[in-house]
Amino acid sequence: MNDIVFGSVEKNTTKYTNLSDKLWGFAETGFEERRSAAALASALEAEGFAVKHGVAGMETAFEASYGSGGRVVAILGEYDALPGLSQVAALPEKRERSPNGAGHGCGHNLLGVGALAGAVAAKDYLKAAGIPGTIRYYGCPGEEFGCGKTFMARAGVFDDADIALCWHPSDFNAVWQARTLANLSVYFRFEGVASHAAASPHLGRSALDAVELTNVGANYLREHIPSEARLHYAITNAGGRAPNVVQARAEVFYYCRSPFVAHARELYERLCDVARGAALMTGTKLEIAFSQGLSDYIPNLVLGELLQKCMEESGGPAFDETDRDLAEQFRATLTPAEIATTMGQLKFTQGDAVLKAIGKDPLDAVIGPLFRGDICMPGSTDVGDVSHVIPTGQFVCSTAALGTQAHSWQNSAQAGSSIGHKGMLAAGRILGLTAAKTFLDPELSRRAAEEFASKANGYSCPIPDTIHPDDVLRSMRNENS
Repeated sequence: MNDIVFGSVEKNTTKYTNLSDKLWGFAETGFEERRSAAALASALEAEGFAVKHGVAGMETAFEASYGSGGRVVAILGEYDALPGLSQVAALPEKRERSPNGAGHGCGHNLLGVGALAGAVAAKDYLKAAGIPGTIRYYGCPGEEFGCGKTFMARAGVFDDADIALCWHPSDFNAVWQARTLANLSVYFRFEGVASHAAASPHLGRSALDAVELTNVGANYLREHIPSEARLHYAITNAGGRAPNVVQARAEVFYYCRSPFVAHARELYERLCDVARGAALMTGTKLEIAFSQGLSDYIPNLVLGELLQKCMEESGGPAFDETDRDLAEQFRATLTPAEIATTMGQLKFTQGDAVLKAIGKDPLDAVIGPLFRGDICMPGSTDVGDVSHVIPTGQFVCSTAALGTQAHSWQNSAQAGSSIGHKGMLAAGRILGLTAAKTFLDPELSRRAAEEFASKANGYSCPIPDTIHPDDVLRSMRNENS
């Protein structure tokens, strides 16, 4: 099994690195990933996968399937970039490749191709072993802002799969057993009355005042929410640049995060009441425009243990001295606080033994032990919605120098370097091996399903039925314009 899976990734190394670099160069943001999705789908078709385009009403979502019968293993791929993170590849100094352009600051070019490598390796194993089984690659758009998997889960795309597997680029190697925060986002749009701010202020009704009062109310609300919950906002329309005009229109955009989606819904409603109060105080009209939603992630220990075993069998990324020299140069651009954040996380989740094994190496090639505690990571992902539908397991692989932060120019640069490539190939081996073991052992799926049933309470999509992917795309275009 291992020889087939690892051999599959090895023989396609050049193809995968070239495909990853192609996606890195496209750097397309959420729901706009037309060339990226087409390149991945084409590569899968060349490997014998049957591809279905336009899944769940999203132009850049697709499903690629190989095999029949047996267990159905889903591998999740992403390929969206982030606005404003354009960066020259492999260059350890901040330099945009295109002014104000997008960049793969979260390494989703690596994620998408690493997942593809795993799916192809699993396909090669099914073919060689001659056993029943179905491997599916799900092309999932808009993870960063658009919640593509949430729309896919709402449409029932994952319902007939037995398990889902995925990975994410990082600066260390570990199974991801942490929970994540559910996240609901909303626009509060206020409409008031314009007037001369000096001559007739009594005739005006300030929409900007309403935004500011909403933010003041939200600040007081923070004292009365769970400590793990989060409220963030951005004023997306301050009402203009003229202080002598009472602002007639203004808008603020909020994220409401909480450890459980039910709690996030409660927080969302409380925040909406704050905005309603601000409208009453200012005599303005309020439009509440729901934007996007993500569920919390439910880890599956059965799949976590399987991934841990496969990570240990496969080993970490095969970095060489050239990679380490480049990583040292990137480390020199990081602050002590950035490096300390990663080292503290490693110490907490993986212990002193892993830190000792890494030593002074600027790149982590060590596979840490499986973390069995209960922690909630202060971030969100639409993988959470998949984990509410079927048993889901995920892990991270080192694709950047230790201390590199996600959504940074350093991460963009390394996602287009040999460091990123080698982490991506390691992830492909791990995904392929995990899928192969699942096909061979039906008990794994059964046990994972039992654990899932004990934790999940049925899926209730956090995005209302009235919200469609095109609505999210329009709001994203407005934000970026």
